[in-house]
This record gives sequence, structure tokens and C-alpha cells, in this order.
Amino acid sequence: MVDSGRRELPKPPRRVPAGVLAPLTSVEAPVRRAIATAATEPPLPPKFRPRFVVPLVVFVLVLGVGAGWLVRQDSLTMDVEHVRGTVGPSVVRILATTCEGTGVATGVLLDDGLVLTAASAIKQPMSVALVTSTGDVRRTNVLGSSADGVAVLRMLGQLPNPTAELASKEPASGADRAVLGFIANGLQTIQLLGPSKDPKPLPSVLNATKLGAPALDNSGRVVGLITGDTVPTAKVVPVANLRQYAGTGQQGITPEPGGTCERSRGPQLPIVPELAVANTPLATDVQKLLGDYTTTTNKHDFAAIRELYSAGLAKTLTETQDRDRHQTSYLFGARITEVTQSGEYVNARMTYSALFSPNSIGARGQTCNRIDNRYRLVREDGKLVVDSAAAVQAPRGCD
Repeated sequence: MVDSGRRELPKPPRRVPAGVLAPLTSVEAPVRRAIATAATEPPLPPKFRPRFVVPLVVFVLVLGVGAGWLVRQDSLTMDVEHVRGTVGPSVVRILATTCEGTGVATGVLLDDGLVLTAASAIKQPMSVALVTSTGDVRRTNVLGSSADGVAVLRMLGQLPNPTAELASKEPASGADRAVLGFIANGLQTIQLLGPSKDPKPLPSVLNATKLGAPALDNSGRVVGLITGDTVPTAKVVPVANLRQYAGTGQQGITPEPGGTCERSRGPQLPIVPELAVANTPLATDVQKLLGDYTTTTNKHDFAAIRELYSAGLAKTLTETQDRDRHQTSYLFGARITEVTQSGEYVNARMTYSALFSPNSIGARGQTCNRIDNRYRLVREDGKLVVDSAAAVQAPRGCD
């Protein structure tokens, strides 16, 4: 039978009529009285036996110590996916046009629009912008840099993104840390750095575009910043220094001289436009051509870019004109939104952002614009080339 879980109270004994039982004998009476007395008096306490108590005490102590170790051990480990989900929106890409063309790094967004990054990425800057993991772009001003390689920027405009928090103190020497930054293709990644008492070699968790990345504790607080001119020379600047640089007055920060060169360049990374259309053989050809076009433009190799022009365009657009139009520009965030065939021509629409010096030709005081162009492409000698370009809509500021 299945036990329903119900328990009935025991039934009281039936009342026995007087005279049914015979009188107690002289032997039975004392026995019955002894039974009645034992039933009403409380039982005596059991005999104390130390040999049973001592093992119990030892067991409790061991259990308590073990539980404390488990709590401490848990406080030192890290859930990297949780940390990335929490802090990821506040970690940004830094892009700049500089006299040396070194302007790419990672940065971290703090309260009041402050951004910390590696000073090596913005040496002699002409223009600097940040790009969030969702593609939002904002211009920034350079406030200065520190002796240990930290640059402090201030973002122009607003962002809905949450900001990162500087830790109040260094983490425990055995606590795990992680580095959250961007790799060359613009993807955000997180890697364990290890505890300060036994860290991994920085080059094993870095590439050049992760310079400026924050070191994070298991709660997602910033406990350091990766700086250095190169990956082999990278180091972690402690959070105590960062609190000074990001505090009132930016103590320890000196102004960073702006670029004085006539022509500046952005990062020299290859550009592969995102395909927002069906991945057909024609779309792949268009993606390669426009990727080569933007990459070569960023390198300011205006002699080589002419090989991507049709014979007609090469006659009407001279190398000098091309150079003057792009003297300080850097193109990024390219996205192909249309590819159609019309007779012998291919029409391709591409949007991208352009970073440039505010005093360059046609800048009108801006440092970043969103461009939306339609390109007419044609095949010459079996190769797809650019024949003309026209704006679909007027350029808009990145903010």
C-alpha cells in the first residue's frame, strides 16, 4: 500500500465498568504502583560518554575549516563569461590618425566620459575616436598621458553603455585576473591572466590591439591597465595609479602634444567590409575589391590604388587629387549593403566611417563622418575595378 502520509491519533481505551475486574492481590498491588510511578516521573539523563563526543567535535571542526576553504577558493576563481557580459559594453576600441600610423588599441570607459588606454596608440594624434562593441562611434579629446604609458581621453557626446569601475584596492595575490580587449578583426575577447603571484606571460594573452586593455578581477572591476610600446614590452599599470589619473585633476597626467605632420595615417590593418547581402560569387568579388580599396586608402599608397581604378577614372582623378582628398583620413567600419548587376556595370553601396584631421580639406571642423556611397564597378581585362562613386546621402557626423 502507498503510505498517504496521514497518521491517526491512537484511540483511547474503552472505559471498564466497575466491578468487572477482580480486586488486586497482595502481590500485584506493589507491581502496579511501581509501573504507575515510573510512567509519571521523568527519565534519568544518559551516562556521559566522552569517547562518542570527541569524534563528533572533531568532525564539526573539520567541516567548518573545509567550508571556509571552499568559500575562499571560490572568491579567488573567475567566471570569465560572466565578467565579459558585465564589463564588455564598457571596453572600447581606440582608433586614431597619427603621424606614425600607430593608432589602434583597446580602452576602458569610466564615469564622466573618461577613457583610459595605452599612450603608445595616440602619439602625436591628429584625431581620435572610440568604437563600442556594438559599432557606436564617438570622438574623443586627448587630455594627456602618464610616465607609465597610460593615456587619458574624454569622450565627446553621450553613450547608453554602462561604465567600468576601478577597484578600491589590489586583489588578493592568489585571485585570478583576466584581460578583456579587441583583436585585430575588431572582435572582443577575454583571456585569463592568472593571479599576481603567478601570472601568465603578458605576450601569451596579448596582441598589439589589446594594448590599453583593462585587467579585471572576478567581479569585473578594473585592477590594472595593459600599457607598452609593443607586446614584448607590455606591463600592467596598477589600479592605484589609475585612480590618480582618472581622479579630479588627473594627477600624474601631462598634456600629449598634438600631431604636427602634414599628413597622418590611421592603423595599417587590412579592412574586410562586412557583407550585408547574399554571399554570392559577385558579392565576394565586390567585397574583395572594396576591401582592397579601403585598405590601400588607409595606407595612403595612392600610386597602388590606381590599379583598382578603371582607365576612365584614372584619367579624371590624378594621384595628387587623391592624396589631397585623403591626406589625414582613416576608413573603418565598412559594410556593403547592396550589390546589383546592370548590364556591364555592377552597382555596390557601402557605408563606412572616416576619421580625419579637423583641418583637412572638406572637414569643416569635424573629425569623424559616416559616409554612404554607391560605387559603379566594371570589369576590365577580367578584373572588377572602380569606375565612379557618388554619395547616396550627405556625410553625417559620427556623434
